[in-house]
Amino acid sequence: MGTLGGIHWARALIGGLLAEVAVFAVVVPISLALGQQSLLYSAPVASLVACFLLALWVGRGVSSRFVLHGVLVGVVAALLYVGLTRAQPEPFAYVVAHVLKILGGAAGGFVAGRRAALSS
Repeated sequence: MGTLGGIHWARALIGGLLAEVAVFAVVVPISLALGQQSLLYSAPVASLVACFLLALWVGRGVSSRFVLHGVLVGVVAALLYVGLTRAQPEPFAYVVAHVLKILGGAAGGFVAGRRAALSS
């Protein structure tokens, strides 16, 4: 279900959405407590970690192309943020956060693939 061309699109989309929600759930309280400037530091870290963890989750439900699925999680998360902000100019730290979303997703997919290979 939700598979087209060997890609589990539904899982990747849900993973990206949940990753972006997780980033907001972490950075908004931090910015309220420490000030808006803290977003420049917390957003990139939260982006990396959230996409890594959600890519691991997505990887549990796929049987191949683990890294691709992870990258899709990061891309979806980044595109959701860009869409929410209507593609307004962003601080450089947010651009870095988008790159880290994709790298975190790829790393999570890689780890998921290794785990799957070890359990086979």
